[in-house]
Amino acid sequence: MKYACLVYLQEAEIGKLSQSAWDALNTECMAFGQQIVDSGQRLGGEALEPSFTATTLRVRNGKVSTVDGPFAETKEQLAGFYLIEAKDLNEALQIASRIPPARYGTIEVRPVRELSETGNSSFRPQ
Repeated sequence: MKYACLVYLQEAEIGKLSQSAWDALNTECMAFGQQIVDSGQRLGGEALEPSFTATTLRVRNGKVSTVDGPFAETKEQLAGFYLIEAKDLNEALQIASRIPPARYGTIEVRPVRELSETGNSSFRPQ
């Protein structure tokens, strides 16, 4: 089963890291990424630029509107994601617990919803 591991960090707190600590964290993330590539569990993933570079887009009544910045002001910002393959949620959580930024922020683990060729899905939000 596929899972998205969404990495959330407080950008202001991460910004306080020394350059050497920041470099070490990035090196550790790259090593972890390679480990799960080698194990066949990493399907994809990327680090994201800081939230101030985001543009939020909405379409309402056929009109497109954009706003600079993220959707909402939050304590933690989405910093990146890993797309992984795991046999079940327990294995996905075990993999996610090894993501280095978990020491600084939060990792949200969410099953990937598979769509059929018709776009149908067994899940519909309440």
